[in-house]
Amino acid sequence: MKYKFLFLYTELADYFLACVHALVLEHQAEVHIVRWPVNKEAPFQFKIPEGVTIYNKEQFNRQELVELAQGLNPDLVFCSGWLDKDYLAVARAFRKEIPVLLGLDNHWYGTPKQYAGRLLAPFTLKRIFTHAFVAGAPQAVYARKLSFAPGVILQGYYSANVPVFYQQYQQHVHFKAATFPKRFIYVGRYVPQKGLDTLWEAFTALQAEQPNEWELWCLGTGPLEQEATVHAKIKHFGFVQPDELKRFIGETGVFILPSLFEPWGVVVHEFAAAGFPLICSDKVGAATAFLEDSMNGYTFKAGEVSSLKRALIKIMRQSDTELLDMGRRSAALALQNTPSIWAQKLMKLVK
Repeated sequence: MKYKFLFLYTELADYFLACVHALVLEHQAEVHIVRWPVNKEAPFQFKIPEGVTIYNKEQFNRQELVELAQGLNPDLVFCSGWLDKDYLAVARAFRKEIPVLLGLDNHWYGTPKQYAGRLLAPFTLKRIFTHAFVAGAPQAVYARKLSFAPGVILQGYYSANVPVFYQQYQQHVHFKAATFPKRFIYVGRYVPQKGLDTLWEAFTALQAEQPNEWELWCLGTGPLEQEATVHAKIKHFGFVQPDELKRFIGETGVFILPSLFEPWGVVVHEFAAAGFPLICSDKVGAATAFLEDSMNGYTFKAGEVSSLKRALIKIMRQSDTELLDMGRRSAALALQNTPSIWAQKLMKLVK
């Protein structure tokens, strides 16, 4: 029997397509994806896997979207969040027939808005969704507060394209063992929430106080691009397509994500799989799964330049052998979730 999956998604990502490709390739599933328009700050070019059909949401009104979904007659519906009312209308149409999953990547902060949502959840979300598919442990806490029982909460909503990045680890580890690249790398949008000001200030201050051979390479685009710090040891490469990232993985050594707000951050999983020691702020959700402090990297207090400087210094004081060991631990941690594991979780719900 060929199972049919319908995903009501926001912005497509390469890692998500890797996961649905695993559904198609390993389980002979049929996949349909409704998506939002392409984000101008992340203009990725995607290769759509065979067996996957894409629909642009802006081409349908709400009723047409519901009719499309009903005509597809899926075995499972996944909805990424609950903000899109058109998507909720589709999900509601299938609630009592098949598994209907809510994708959740937010943390529980105890805000008034979250408390209000918690009170309403038994009469809203629980009447639409049968399961919560959450990013990790912090999101599972939130799902519990939204009245989802532990037995219907799945972790691992986001998975990096682990085979691709792990292959990069295996390809470059011998080269890095000979000469470890003394280069930090940031990959992400140039927007305030990413904490780039903290990163640039910490790095330049450290270079002034303790001149050293380390460089900082930054990949991405966004409104802060025009305000990016200019420094002899900071390089800005602009937006890079996923296929072009491989070159940078081979030429850099330690990954940094200094975000002020980052519910998850799949890029952490990607660079863990590529065998990188990690530096993450304490606001990066994915660090709870892929960063063990002092074992494969360091965390620091978000927005605090002095805290980030201490993390940078700790990395700089490691020997090449110690940095390689940290990268090896990162790669091992990355294997706890893969596209294949992701696909298996969904298959269990429909079988």
